[in-house]
Amino acid sequence: MISRLLVANRGEIARRVFRTCRDLGIETVAVFSDPDAGLPHAVEADRAVRLPGASPAETYLDQKALLTAARDTGADAIHPGYGFLSENAEFAEAVIGAGLTWVGPLPTAIAAMGLKTEAKRLMRAAGVPVLPDLDPDAITDFPVLVKASAGGGGRGMRVVRDATGLAEAIASARREAESAFGDPSVFCEPLLTGARHIEVQVLADVHGTVWTLGERECSIQRRHQKVIEEAPSPAVDTELRQRLCEAAAAAARAIGYHGAGTVEFMLAPDGGFFFLEVNTRLQVEHPVTECVFGVDLVALQLEVAEGLALHDPPRPSGHAIEARLYAEDPAEAYRPHSGTLHAFDVPGVDAEFRAPGAYGLRLDAGVVPGSVVSTHYDPMLAKVVAYAPTRAAAARRLATALAGARVHGLVTNRDQLVNTLRHEAFLGGATDTGFLDRHDTTGRLAGSGAVRLSALAAALAGAAATRAEATVLRDLPAGWRNVPSGPRRADFEEAEVRYRVTRDGLAAEGHEDTELVAATPDEVVLACGGVRLRFTVARHAGRVYVDSVLGAVTLTPVELLPDPAEQIAPGTLLAPMPGSVIRIAVSEGDTVERGQPMLWLEAMKMEHQILAPAAGVVTTLHAEVGGQVETGAVLAVVTEE
Repeated sequence: MISRLLVANRGEIARRVFRTCRDLGIETVAVFSDPDAGLPHAVEADRAVRLPGASPAETYLDQKALLTAARDTGADAIHPGYGFLSENAEFAEAVIGAGLTWVGPLPTAIAAMGLKTEAKRLMRAAGVPVLPDLDPDAITDFPVLVKASAGGGGRGMRVVRDATGLAEAIASARREAESAFGDPSVFCEPLLTGARHIEVQVLADVHGTVWTLGERECSIQRRHQKVIEEAPSPAVDTELRQRLCEAAAAAARAIGYHGAGTVEFMLAPDGGFFFLEVNTRLQVEHPVTECVFGVDLVALQLEVAEGLALHDPPRPSGHAIEARLYAEDPAEAYRPHSGTLHAFDVPGVDAEFRAPGAYGLRLDAGVVPGSVVSTHYDPMLAKVVAYAPTRAAAARRLATALAGARVHGLVTNRDQLVNTLRHEAFLGGATDTGFLDRHDTTGRLAGSGAVRLSALAAALAGAAATRAEATVLRDLPAGWRNVPSGPRRADFEEAEVRYRVTRDGLAAEGHEDTELVAATPDEVVLACGGVRLRFTVARHAGRVYVDSVLGAVTLTPVELLPDPAEQIAPGTLLAPMPGSVIRIAVSEGDTVERGQPMLWLEAMKMEHQILAPAAGVVTTLHAEVGGQVETGAVLAVVTEE
């Protein structure tokens, strides 16, 4: 039996595995890179080993370092989590060769599914429907999809809608695939328009038993990466579910699979489905299956690895929806953000890293308040899962919890998640992989009126904080005068505030129907048109964060006397994030149009286009291929003509 388990991964999935190990009495070993030294997974394990360095290649992808960590800590098993080396047959062989228990499928099964082109050939032979491979030199019908042969997670994937963009899409996909997976090979296949992304959870033991634990719908995606998943799918009936599960079981048996895995399909509008890939590991979205089936998939993985047999599969009940909370800005082409997470709280959580005992809310997070999100890894902060008797109830519970969450310090996709969960088309089950392309859900929950009211609350809280620090007349209201005077002011980049505190109470410009009920440095209660609203106010690193039922608002105070040296000249192109310059498409003296791609940065495992800030001439170019840049670094200057 396994007595001490090393998790060759980080963040949320490492914490998830550790939780099950604690339940089973298995000791745990964490590994951590230098940027991750303060993350919860490095603190919660019984033992932790530093992997010197920051990049994935020198830390979590270093097989020798991981095996050394296992040996030095006396671990007798390794769980790979997902991502990194979880689908690396060479690593699985090395673990087994070192006399350790590998918590995953046989290396032969991993290798068989490692290259998507080979996987499709095997599935075709097993009778599983597959899409045809296309020769890039002979493609005449569009749209098509360019895909990395050796990877997943949306990396190395490009949609091509006409012949003019095919060559660049293939070149870009190859660069990203090489960076993410160490293999630049790509292939093309037809793009199914209006299709759904459906996957089946499989679990197989070494004695020949294969379970299929229903399907998950994972169609809400950006950049071909999932952001909302649910079980069961609103589009799958009993007959289709049976056919999907039979195909998934056939796929597992065809490669001699054992352990937890996922067989993914594309479901066409006419009900036909086609094999996509087999993920030979635990999936990010496994919690929705755990909730609906009442199982612990990590515990089952460990039992299978120990040679135990599966018995009667559980039956499903209810509906679960998972939302992935990312540190990214959907309004800025999903630009990732890094930095310190000053506050993180999701209200109403019933369970962490486990299915609730009954219907409820689950949180699987890789961060806590104070965690630093680096640029070296995926920007996912947490997964929030609602489990309820019906799909509508789960969507409502999840949307309400996300809307009420306090997340300070980083821009996130929280508002987009809430907008999507409350969207009429989503609630009607009209979800496919093009959902976010058709429906703009990037708007902020807090509208302009809510921003102005939140700014007023921030100003009043700031005044209360000043009074709390006063050494004399502390009990007088902030800004109080015994004779008429000019209004007090508080200027933020997002709104301007003008108000007076008089004998008759609060008088705020633009908020004539607003009364001040109470104000402290951390909380303000306002009555607007007779309706009381509570605003919590926090200050971190030069920002003011205001949370209320109207939506979360982040405010930037305006400096009265800004430093002239910090002023940015028009046309200056700044690095929006730390990263590596991997390609430059312009030279000094070139004429560019506003929005034209000028260069590409690689950050958080993805390529990001950096666009011209204005139309004009490139008069200065500071960036160079291979160079590392920090947020705010001047990359180029475009002088408008």
